Amino acid sequence: MSETDIRALAKRFFDAVEAGDIDTLVACYAPDAKIWHNTDQAEQTPEDNRKTLAGMVTRISDRLYDNRRVDVFAGGFVQQHVLRGTRIHDGARLQLPACIVCQVKDGRITRLDEYFDSAHVAEFRKFANA
Repeated sequence: MSETDIRALAKRFFDAVEAGDIDTLVACYAPDAKIWHNTDQAEQTPEDNRKTLAGMVTRISDRLYDNRRVDVFAGGFVQQHVLRGTRIHDGARLQLPACIVCQVKDGRITRLDEYFDSAHVAEFRKFANA
């Protein structure tokens, strides 16, 4: 994949979360992709990740990946950003600084490693089971 293609994939992927378009997001993954989180060190499949992100979309409105900084490397990209949004339950404005490392092949993400501060994640997940 060219650098332009990889950048377009990164943009399509994160734009889909902002829009709440989980189908487009999942379509960016290879069928056997692995999604790993530093906060729980668990790996998810694309379908597991669909459920996680669909839940987040129902709890957080006005999602925006702010200050996107994408660096492309052979076979993937790294994106640093701040995910901002409003918690629907109580109207709290939230921010989640993050670093995402993705490996890509044939136009799809084959592995995604998420690095977040667990305190920020807890605020995004607050009221998840309410």
